[in-house]
Amino acid sequence: MSPRAARVLLVFTAFLTGLLIFTGVVLFIAGPKALPPATLASAIGGPFELTDQDGKKVTEANLKGQPTLIFFGFTHCPDVCPTTLFDVSEVFRALGDDKKVAGYFVTVDPERDTPAVMKDYLQSFDPRLRGLSGTPAQIEAVEKAYRVYAKKVPTSEGDYTMDHSALVYLMDKDGRFVAPFNLKRKPEESAADLRRYL
Repeated sequence: MSPRAARVLLVFTAFLTGLLIFTGVVLFIAGPKALPPATLASAIGGPFELTDQDGKKVTEANLKGQPTLIFFGFTHCPDVCPTTLFDVSEVFRALGDDKKVAGYFVTVDPERDTPAVMKDYLQSFDPRLRGLSGTPAQIEAVEKAYRVYAKKVPTSEGDYTMDHSALVYLMDKDGRFVAPFNLKRKPEESAADLRRYL
């Protein structure tokens, strides 16, 4: 396994571990019968205000009315981000002309990923994917709301890259988190799964 793949696996494991710890703490404090089924899902998501690649404001209210896929990454990402966005684009292609599904690519690198940069980058992917950026404070807030891990890592060339969690979040048409969305299957299978939330 490559060092990069090992880091991605570590981040994914840390995310799931965090969710399990959260659930355990709630169960310990409130008792096992006091945990409603939606508690785990409600721990992810919340209010945010960002800007899309066309300069339009986007908030959590924009998630309502259709199922939405959300992915956090950055435009300088060499592998995971473009691969994931390509896979999401393939799922959207398999959906055909159905416009009742939305997709957002949220940057974890607001220093470099301006709306103009996001617009140029997303031209390679399905037009239903919208790029969201904002101030460092706005990005930090949405990362916390979605339990996203992101860390700036200096490179030997004096530049930097970003380590980040690589989940695709499935939100239902009420804007609530459902589960991580599985892209490790045929696009047609993923599309059929996504249609269940229309």
